[in-house]
Parts: sequence; C-alpha cells; structure tokens
Amino acid sequence: MTESRPEAKVRVSRLRLNDFRNHADLSLDFPGRSVVLVGQNGVGKTNILEALSLLAPGRGFRRATLAEMTRLGGSGGFSVLADVEGAYGVVRIGTGSVPDEPGRRVLVDGEPQKGSERLSDHLRLIWLIPAMDGLFVGSAGDRRRFLDRLVLAVDPAHGRRVAVYEQAVSSRNRLLEAREADAAWLDALESEIAATGVAVAAARRETVHCLARLIETRPDGDGAFPRAVVQLTGDVDTALDGAAAADVEDWLRADLRAGRSRDRAAGRTLVGPHRSDLSVRHAGKDMPASASSTGEQKALLTGLVLAQAALVTELTGSPPVLLLDEVAAHLDARRRRALVDLIAALGVQAFMTGTEAAPFEAFSGEAEIIVIPEAGEPDFREF
Repeated sequence: MTESRPEAKVRVSRLRLNDFRNHADLSLDFPGRSVVLVGQNGVGKTNILEALSLLAPGRGFRRATLAEMTRLGGSGGFSVLADVEGAYGVVRIGTGSVPDEPGRRVLVDGEPQKGSERLSDHLRLIWLIPAMDGLFVGSAGDRRRFLDRLVLAVDPAHGRRVAVYEQAVSSRNRLLEAREADAAWLDALESEIAATGVAVAAARRETVHCLARLIETRPDGDGAFPRAVVQLTGDVDTALDGAAAADVEDWLRADLRAGRSRDRAAGRTLVGPHRSDLSVRHAGKDMPASASSTGEQKALLTGLVLAQAALVTELTGSPPVLLLDEVAAHLDARRRRALVDLIAALGVQAFMTGTEAAPFEAFSGEAEIIVIPEAGEPDFREF
C-alpha cells in the first residue's frame, strides 16, 4: 500500500480538451465546488468525465483505444490537460496522443513521463457510470476490474503487477497448446505467475479487508445506501487466509506444474487470482446483492463507491475526485439528499452529469451547474 501523508484537499480547477471525442476545443474552469454538467444526450457530457478518467493510471472508464478517443475530422491526435490543486500546489497534468506516433503521452508540468503511475501523485479518481449498474449480476471479470481500480487508487504499482500476471498466464496458455512445450520455459512462466499472482491477490485482499472495516463504521446516509458485506472468493484468496504469502506462492507454483495436463485439456489456466471474485451481500437483508432489486443494487453500488472514496482518503491522505455519470437519474429524492450530505462529509470534489438540472436541486449551494450546449460556449449557471 502507498504510505499515507498529511491530508490535503484535491480539486480540478481547470480542464481543457483538444480534439477529444466530439470536443474540438473545450475549456472549463471550476470554482472549487462540485460540478454538475447538464445537457441533452449527445452533447459530450460523459466525454468530459471520460477525459478526466484518463488523468489516472489505466485506460479510463471506457477502456477505449486512442483512435476511438480522437475526434473525427480532427488533427489525428488529442489532448487532455487539467490544473489540479493539491498537496504539491497547482500542477498541470495531461495525456493524449500525437498523429503518426504510437502510444499515449503523459505529462506532469510539461515533463514527459514514462508511464501513467505518476499521475496518482496528484489526482486519484473514482467513478460510477451506468455501465457498472450490472456489476452484481455481471461477470466475475467485471467485479475484479472494479476491485483493481480501487486497489490502483491506493497502490499505483498494482496495475503493472496485474498486467505482468495476465501476460504470463496468457503466455503459459499458448505454450500449453504446443505439442511439445518447453518444460524450462513453463517452469519460468509458472514461477512468474506464482510470484505476481500472490502479490496481486494479497493487495486485493488487504484492500477488501480495509473496505469491509470502513463500511462498518462510516455513515450510510440514514440507511439511504445499504451497507454491503464484501469478501474475496477464490483458491488463492482462501489460501492466503491461512498461510504466509511465501507458502502460498510455493503451493501455486507446484499446483500449476502438476496441473499442466488439466489446463491443457481445459484450454486455460484453472487456478490463480484471475479466477477470483468479489462477493457482495446486502447486509441488512443478508442476501446476495445480485438478488436485490434494481433500486437496491444501485444504492448498494453507490454506497460502495462512496466507501471507496473514504478509504482512499484514509490510506493516502488525499481525497479522490468522484466522477458520477447520470447518478441522480436512478436515485429517489431521499437518496439524492443523502448523496449530497455524504459527498460534503467526505470533502471531495464530484463531477456529475444529467440531462436536466431538476434532479440536482438537492445540490443547491454545494455544486455549480454548467450547461453543455450542442454548439457554442458552455453556460455557467447557479441553481
């Protein structure tokens, strides 16, 4: 985990987009409060949130390619620049692509970075988007990615470990398909899978334990957002509950070696943290989140995201920025009011979107409304 430092307020004070999605040249200034972006479907509200999501390690909340994010008819590249006020004062961070050059660029105060991990020194982001509404009934892979985003917010090196692990598993699967697989190569891959896999599982396990503890003690908006019971399930996760990490690593390496015929027949590796799942239950009703109503699932997920924000603040000393796309549309008036109170209690800056301002009336005095038109300059208004 990242060492904590003295708590500091963090906010995005300015954002500029160039040739990103549908925005040719957009500049927005934020006064320090939370922000509500209002406009008709298709004007690019979610695109603005996606641009912000790129200012953190990873591929953003849409996991899009660089070509998909580049504006049609534009220069062939794009840029996202933001002024962030935090523990290091005002820092300009940015990312984007350059025509005819591979890869994504990352800048901190104009200085190129080798990767995106340095962005976490200045800005940590947590998001809730409509694509996550089916998290509890979707695939285990979706829930692992959800959890890995949380781990990444407190441990920027986690993303690199996951990538190394997944690449090693993929290489092993391909090698097992060969009629005469190189045993020495398999040994090396399985050692790497065991070492990085246990590190990935241990980071997830520690984060889930911290999250579970925090959920028990933090406000739930007078019951507006049901408490969740969270737990990791999987062979490596269970092994870590009763043994030291070094012993689990030895066990996993031996199991992979002994299970080559099994995995060759299955066409995939059947043991490891790539098969873990995040179990979520509705604490008040003692039932799986997947069996809860649609409204309860949305409330559970919202509460879980707010708990994530509190955990990031506790572990890093820097509150994250929240990206909440269409969040008010599926919450009743009581839950919208509770959301306002909990965001204020967290002391975080939140960016929210909606097609109308009315559902955000509860945020009056707590957020600035910006109307994004189909064309022309954004309109800054008070509630």
